[in-house]
Amino acid sequence: MTDRPIEDYAVIGDTCTTALVARDGSIDWLCWPCHDSPAVFLRLLDEDKGGACEILLEGLRETHRRYRPGTTILETTFVTATGRLTLTDFMPLHPLDEVPDEGPDGAPHGRIVRLATCEAGTVTGRFLVRPTFDYARDGAALEPEAGGTVLCRRLSTPEGVRVAATVPLSVAGDRVEAAFALAVGEGACLVLSHREDDDGDVGRAEASLSATARYWEEWSGRCTYDGPHRDDVLRSALVLKLLTHAPSGGIIAAATTSLPEAVPGTRNFDYRYVWMRDASFTVTAFVNLGYVREAAEFLRFLRDADTTRGRDLKLMYGINGRVPEEEILDHLRGWRGVSPVRIGNAASGQHQYDIYGEFLVALHAFLDAVDYDPPVKVNDHLAEALGHLTDHVIRCRHAPDHGIWELRDETRQILHTKGMLWVALDRAVQIAQEVDVASPETVEEWRRAAAEIRAEYHEKGWNPRVGAYTQAYGSDDLDAAVLRTVLFGAFDAHSPRVAATLAAVSAGLGDGDLIYRYRNADGFEHPEATFAACAFWRVGCLALAGRMQEAEPLFARLLQRGNDLGLFAEEIDAGTGEQRGNVPQGFTHMAIINHAVRLDRAARHAQAHTDEPCQWAVGA
Repeated sequence: MTDRPIEDYAVIGDTCTTALVARDGSIDWLCWPCHDSPAVFLRLLDEDKGGACEILLEGLRETHRRYRPGTTILETTFVTATGRLTLTDFMPLHPLDEVPDEGPDGAPHGRIVRLATCEAGTVTGRFLVRPTFDYARDGAALEPEAGGTVLCRRLSTPEGVRVAATVPLSVAGDRVEAAFALAVGEGACLVLSHREDDDGDVGRAEASLSATARYWEEWSGRCTYDGPHRDDVLRSALVLKLLTHAPSGGIIAAATTSLPEAVPGTRNFDYRYVWMRDASFTVTAFVNLGYVREAAEFLRFLRDADTTRGRDLKLMYGINGRVPEEEILDHLRGWRGVSPVRIGNAASGQHQYDIYGEFLVALHAFLDAVDYDPPVKVNDHLAEALGHLTDHVIRCRHAPDHGIWELRDETRQILHTKGMLWVALDRAVQIAQEVDVASPETVEEWRRAAAEIRAEYHEKGWNPRVGAYTQAYGSDDLDAAVLRTVLFGAFDAHSPRVAATLAAVSAGLGDGDLIYRYRNADGFEHPEATFAACAFWRVGCLALAGRMQEAEPLFARLLQRGNDLGLFAEEIDAGTGEQRGNVPQGFTHMAIINHAVRLDRAARHAQAHTDEPCQWAVGA
């Protein structure tokens, strides 16, 4: 099968990188050793030129799959004409004897392990391994080694992938083959390793599986959410954990590049970098589930990446340095032929001032979670960083920007940005009320500037012709991002104007339960699919307005939009229901977490029969 649907893919990983596994067991995407390293397998983006690690079975009839509960260990069951086989895929990540205050909380091994076990009858098949290094721009030499392993060596560098198996390996052209014929209870193991010092020993696979299961089960056991959507929330949390980069503490936006947001179209972008906005969302989601260490690790990443302590905060960062210049790989056809395939990201040079609000929301949530007693390395520079961030807000409050949607045409006075500038100062004031980080005069200046910003966007953001708050001052265009500002308290959820805006967005940008980000021209020829997170924002606004009878069933229906494993990409085609955009997408999964938490708090609030306002600061 070619050009598999995006929803066909599962994800495995080791908090250094991830791999995407198709429903038929083919590993079609793998960047090694890091999330943003050049791809080794990329059949996801080119069926012919992109390599993969396949499993081919004789007489295949059907497949079923699941994750082991509380883990990222994938089990795919294949029913053939003669028997049944279960394939267990994982990337080893073992618990540490002692978790340090900072740094990785597990030990990744730089491996992919594939365990095939015959459960009934007999099963005959083979593994095929075909690496295509550097996005299929470099060749591979396949070299059999003593001990039965095969080294797939990149031609231009010493980089390589070692293939080992419990069955004999053979080299056929540009691929390595491992054939097997299994009876009940018998198994075959294939191991791919990236580290030069890995000897390819397959004898450790079962023990590694147990250790990896223990790591993930212990991590999942720390989740504090116990509401009605725990399985979906925990799966989303596991996805976000996979999108972290444990050595640096960074959090990437998604695992892939160039999966299209529009078919046809050219909205294909590289999301394997650390966006300040997306990472801040994720930090808030982690805190909401009790994963405070993950939040602290992102602050470690930022401390190392931004040595200016907020004076020169960037929109996005590479995992180990700057974001590379955007480059088009025109030798690749793209998923379903939708090109271009891009690496790097040109949006890194944009002005997007809402990031100050996003980060301060995350910082405030983290400080609140640790009772305003943060680690020394955070506390030492807190006052300086807060001063720089609020200076940015006050200085850019009147400036146009490209905004949350990274519009690639003109800059505008975008309402969402203005709302998030108010949020930034509001959270700075709240932090200052708990920690001595600024003088009373400075805090009063923040309050005064926040009040002025809020008054301005309430006045200039309202469009009486449209009967709604619109995308930008003087604009007639609707924008679902306005709903986010309600979730952070920039607007009163019970306001008649907010209710009118919610109705206008639902009618003008909605397609059933789904919501488009906007409909106006943005410099691209073809319109994109609906944006998954926007639909969850509507859930949040309904809940905050007390419309729980609408919010709860809508949330439940949206959860059904994920694939069979509960995974979401960035967007959903309203006509076909197919997923669009990069996958798995942190933006969508953190929205699932935060809105499950919001609904749970709203339900508890309603049961308490209190007149106190419902807590809204749980993220978006």
